[in-house]
Amino acid sequence: MAEAVPSATRAELLARWYDLDLRDDPGDLDLYLALAARNGGPILELAAGSGRIAVALATAGHEVVGVDLDPAMLGRARAAWDRARGRSGRRGIGSLELVAADLLEVELGPRFGLVVLALNSLLLLGTAERQQAALAAMARHLRPDGRAVVDVWLPGPDDLALYDGRLLLEWERADEASGQRVAKLAAARHDPATAMVELTTIFDAWPPEGGMPNRVSRTDRLRLVGAAELQRMAEAAGLRVETLGGDHELTPFGPGAERAVLVAGLV
Repeated sequence: MAEAVPSATRAELLARWYDLDLRDDPGDLDLYLALAARNGGPILELAAGSGRIAVALATAGHEVVGVDLDPAMLGRARAAWDRARGRSGRRGIGSLELVAADLLEVELGPRFGLVVLALNSLLLLGTAERQQAALAAMARHLRPDGRAVVDVWLPGPDDLALYDGRLLLEWERADEASGQRVAKLAAARHDPATAMVELTTIFDAWPPEGGMPNRVSRTDRLRLVGAAELQRMAEAAGLRVETLGGDHELTPFGPGAERAVLVAGLV
């Protein structure tokens, strides 16, 4: 049986293991760097999390604002930004402001050249109404020549076949910062009638010499969104779809695409 983790540290551990999970590069950063170079700043990232994208954009010289509701994630983003500034000597580097707020309610003004909702964050909002509100939030923060970018995963039949409640080991790896071994397990159930997925993620951590693991977990309700619905949501929010890609290279969307990456400007 796993040892219980004190509730005060649960959010911090989940944020740490989230970063360990993303050790496998999602491959999206070059897309955002290219769009930032094309559209200019300032840049707004909604659901910025631990700062993987926001810190990289700021380090590349852009003025960036990152919004997230999770204080533990924002804490890791601040720490990552401090490290980036230290490595650069603060020469040729941009700026990063981190805002603790609900992305659906935040009001920062229509001043951004690029607004980003990356890596499945839209799915985590859980309902069509909240997802539509997220697109509206992106639109109201764009300046007239700005661009909004949304990226969502499109699971195929083989992916969804695994979403039957079985518990699967996704990886086991070392966490250099703590010296621990960490395993990620996940179990999901998919309801095709509602496009909902209930996803439970478990992280077990233990000393390399062995011993009782510390376990933290979280359960999320995701609502899957297809490419056609994503386009309709964007249009309903007052956005004009400029590009719909099937990957982070913006290869034109078509059969077999595993992602929908939408780039849009204001109507």
